[in-house]
Amino acid sequence: MKHYDFDVRIAYADTDRMGVVYYANYLVLFERGRTEFLRNLGVRYRDLEEKQRLFLPAMDAHVEYLAPARYDDLIKVRTFLSELGGAHVDFRYEITLVETGALVARGSTKHAVVNLLWRPTRLPQDLRELLENNLTK
Repeated sequence: MKHYDFDVRIAYADTDRMGVVYYANYLVLFERGRTEFLRNLGVRYRDLEEKQRLFLPAMDAHVEYLAPARYDDLIKVRTFLSELGGAHVDFRYEITLVETGALVARGSTKHAVVNLLWRPTRLPQDLRELLENNLTK
């Protein structure tokens, strides 16, 4: 799997006074994409945290807003794993309108891999291999 897609309809609560998706909500969509990308590989964030005591706090986030998405639009969130470092993981995202295919937003997030004490740590070898097999540059 080189990317993961999910469709979601924009709710009224997702929009601002101008009737478009509130800018910070794109980061929420990115998080959902990242969570579902990992889940589709058989990795749950909850298990990483509770069983393996690994956490992926955001170090950097970037969003480019290219076109508006509005209330009741159906959008596609596409998530890619773009880099796997010694103690970090990077994801890339594209959000499009399902009806037209128009690119609404794109962005990226960089996440440290830390342990329970918030010290940088390496991913377990089995998880690293799984992610390497699903890396898209």
